[in-house]
Amino acid sequence: MDGLWLKDIESLEAISQDEDTRTLFLRMAHMSQNGRLQPFLRELADDRELDAETKSTLAELAQDSTFLHAVEDYVHRTRSLH
Repeated sequence: MDGLWLKDIESLEAISQDEDTRTLFLRMAHMSQNGRLQPFLRELADDRELDAETKSTLAELAQDSTFLHAVEDYVHRTRSLH
């Protein structure tokens, strides 16, 4: 159990440290909260610059509202520490 928790923290920290990644996940969280995720998912599916694995991973994460909330919460709570 401790290993999974540590991995989750490391993932959240990695997301929060990279500006582009952080911005993407915060936007996905905002779209998810406002019920506007479907247009994003359609654009993601049509994006020719991304490989299939990246598209699949992003689509899965974008639809995980619990994860997106955790990212948003982590970023906001740790923003003053960074």
